[in-house]
Amino acid sequence: MTERVISVRVKRMTYEAEGINSYELVPPDGGELDPFTAGSHVDLHLPDKMIRSYSLSNDQRERHRYVIAVNKDAASRGGSSFLHDHVRVGDILTVSAPKNNFPLHEDAESSVLIAGGIGITPLLSMIHRLEFLGRRWDLFYAARTRAAAAFLDEIGSLRPNVHLNLHVDVDDERSGRMFDVASIVKQAPAQAHLYCCGPAPMLEAFEAAAADRPEDCVHVEYFQARDAPALEGGFEVRLARSNRTVTVEAGRTILDSLLEAGITPNYACSEGVCGTCETRVLEGIPDHRDQYLSEEEQASNKAIMICCSGSRTRTLVLDL
Repeated sequence: MTERVISVRVKRMTYEAEGINSYELVPPDGGELDPFTAGSHVDLHLPDKMIRSYSLSNDQRERHRYVIAVNKDAASRGGSSFLHDHVRVGDILTVSAPKNNFPLHEDAESSVLIAGGIGITPLLSMIHRLEFLGRRWDLFYAARTRAAAAFLDEIGSLRPNVHLNLHVDVDDERSGRMFDVASIVKQAPAQAHLYCCGPAPMLEAFEAAAADRPEDCVHVEYFQARDAPALEGGFEVRLARSNRTVTVEAGRTILDSLLEAGITPNYACSEGVCGTCETRVLEGIPDHRDQYLSEEEQASNKAIMICCSGSRTRTLVLDL
């Protein structure tokens, strides 16, 4: 099934922090956009068939706009560089309808939000929602420097007296010790729902610290892949619905191979974090490399993220 996309106009670009711009996207002819919920993202369709996922940061009650924030990553695969260097106010862009892989549990007595860098984006939307609902929330926000921390004024305006736990320090990507995540998790109320979004080392530290908490109270969203994609190749993919067989050679992903064969499945991040390319497995055993499926879902081998995962069997039969 082809993903539905919509056109939006860039109404405003705002400098939010060092290397971070926000983009306000509105309907070209007025009216309302598709509804979304806190934690949602949209897939932005860019030139050269680039598709990148960006979280929505604004209040879900706002139907007249989507707001995304983009960090110009030195290791960018093209998406953030294109937006920073080429997109201008008035431009028309194409986005998917919003999707939510990181939903807010609105009935929780307390929510603890842990953000690292650009990971503040989906959590800001959650803060808007929690404020509207009158729920308790605590934010722990890590950035390399205060100048690199986006949306501080907006967060402060939502709750002027909030104690913002902003940790400003050198971001050690190797250790993930942007602040003491384990201590934050330990001190969180027993019934709290915990959310974490940021660089992979922070998320790994968070998941380890929260391992003893109820699984349904612990929520993470990865922006980048944790594992290298499966590029060993040497297997074939049979497409049950289209009755075709595609060979996946070494150095190529399943997605690469399908696109080269003229087959265009849904995909976005190409790193196994957004869930857009999730495909049902009918036969065979995948070599899972994604951060989207749970351990139980991976163990069931009923689905695969074709952008990054491979096959442990000579043949993989997919529902495509």
